[in-house]
Amino acid sequence: MKKIAIHGFGRIGRSALRVALQRGLFTPAAISDIKDVSTLAALFAVDSNYGRWPEEVRADEKGFSIGDHTIPYFNAAKELPDWRALEVDLVVDCTGRATTRAGAQAHLDRGAQRVLISAASKTLQDADAVLMAGINLDRFDPEQHKIVSMASCTTNALAPVVKIVLENWGIQHGLFSTIHAYTNTQSLTDQPMKDRRDSWAAAENIIPSSSGAAKALKFIWPELKVTGKAYRVPVRTGSIVELNAVTERPTSRDEVIAALRTAAGTAPLKGVLDVLEEEWASSRIVGDSHSSIVDLPLVQVYEGTFISVAAWYDNEFGFANRLAEVAQHLTA
Repeated sequence: MKKIAIHGFGRIGRSALRVALQRGLFTPAAISDIKDVSTLAALFAVDSNYGRWPEEVRADEKGFSIGDHTIPYFNAAKELPDWRALEVDLVVDCTGRATTRAGAQAHLDRGAQRVLISAASKTLQDADAVLMAGINLDRFDPEQHKIVSMASCTTNALAPVVKIVLENWGIQHGLFSTIHAYTNTQSLTDQPMKDRRDSWAAAENIIPSSSGAAKALKFIWPELKVTGKAYRVPVRTGSIVELNAVTERPTSRDEVIAALRTAAGTAPLKGVLDVLEEEWASSRIVGDSHSSIVDLPLVQVYEGTFISVAAWYDNEFGFANRLAEVAQHLTA
């Protein structure tokens, strides 16, 4: 069996491990980070968003014991682990810092056969491919794709909707807005930050932000004319993205809803996309494994060619499910 390592044991790294173990997708050959292993183990054992892990979690100088699983830990504060010596085939980089080719290449230089980046690469040249489950994972080329980006949680939420609209009615141009849970890039209290808007307390403010999802979508569909923005809001997890677009061909609300229902129940989007038939708030989708959960009551069509589709997503857990799935796929 090919070996997978997780580098970066923050929000996404820990969530990806939960998914991998819960679903039996893989047990990491190693985990690496720059923090002390006992604190990381405690954060995995008790998660503010997803509760307690059902098995005993212990840590020592060698690594983690999670139930019957023993996972070596390596402190990467000074250098990356020797992936070659560990015979690691794939490193899942969850640090958010390997978005340039140089950052990802460091894993290959240390002996990994492939790198999966849990973020959007800065440019298309910074990765060999941008691959997302349900969208274009069938394009994976083991010989050519050594550095693979899975883009962002917002991109993974938006892409299924874009795919359905493109394939059924085309898109002349569009604008999306994501209402996104706060993240570790923000501040808990008011203090000067690199991005001025992030200087205000994340749990007390609605904070306009940028989104790289539009650029990442163009990596998949180069001719796509869609742009967008983000607003960070005071929730721990659970976000929603809304696509407003002018289509090339007319449609109706009933037709759009029917297409979304069909896509959610059939390959390749089954398990990636879901639909909500009733009215809900964000707590409904916390812990949901889907990347994109369309709120059907919010679907609107105006004058036949202006459509609005909103999709919920647990920006941590939904993305972590796809990350673990894609990691398994790349090592199959």
